[in-house]
Amino acid sequence: MSAPRPAAELFSIEGRTAVVTGASAGLGARFAAVLAQAGATVFAAARRIDRLKELADSDATIHPVACDVSLATDRTRLIETARTTTGRIDILVNNAATSGETRAEDESPDAFADVLGVNLTAPFHLARLVAEAPAGDGTPPRSVINVSSILGLVTAAPLGGASYAASKAGLIGLTRELAGQWGPGGTRVNALAPGWFRTEMTADLFDDERSSRWVERNTLLRRGGDAQELDGALLFLASDASSYCTGQVLTVDGGWTAR
Repeated sequence: MSAPRPAAELFSIEGRTAVVTGASAGLGARFAAVLAQAGATVFAAARRIDRLKELADSDATIHPVACDVSLATDRTRLIETARTTTGRIDILVNNAATSGETRAEDESPDAFADVLGVNLTAPFHLARLVAEAPAGDGTPPRSVINVSSILGLVTAAPLGGASYAASKAGLIGLTRELAGQWGPGGTRVNALAPGWFRTEMTADLFDDERSSRWVERNTLLRRGGDAQELDGALLFLASDASSYCTGQVLTVDGGWTAR
């Protein structure tokens, strides 16, 4: 048992290396910026390299990496780039995601499989690559953070989607299983389940008055979330503040799932 750390240092990730997927916009861009502000060297990955370069211009500790997480070769290259550059990988944030059709009867099996490929298969492969990478001497236990969703816990019909909900629920199951398998080695695996936050994926929802009111009416705090309201949860899971937390789902949803 290590000596207790001062409270002010609990959320510090100074000197650590983090990989964030889906970092070109929305929550992913915010995650990358927050981890960098907390002291980490961040490898921000996405397909839109121009957006990543803009993000990197704001902080020299953010390194842009063009990556399509649906491709195994890109996933391998991403992890290898981070590892060879800094000699370590401490934090993985599996944030990249896509969505399918809202109505199940409109979604083909191939389209369903494509969503699972990005939202579930890619996080599994990336987590495995991180877990298999050699750990440096004296490095803290690794933290894998899978970004799920409240739609992995409850239905959002009529606004949900079968493939998206299945992938996010599967990500929660994967989180628990990997936590069980890798816990003895010290690697922690947790899931973050955001509620309704404005992103590129949800812009139409918030821009539509009827849908926006639906979110407000069914959220205990009567509003959607601001991206910054995930900062604390992210840093908790990434840092030593959550050193005894693994296999858990941290839900940040304004009370949506408490109804």
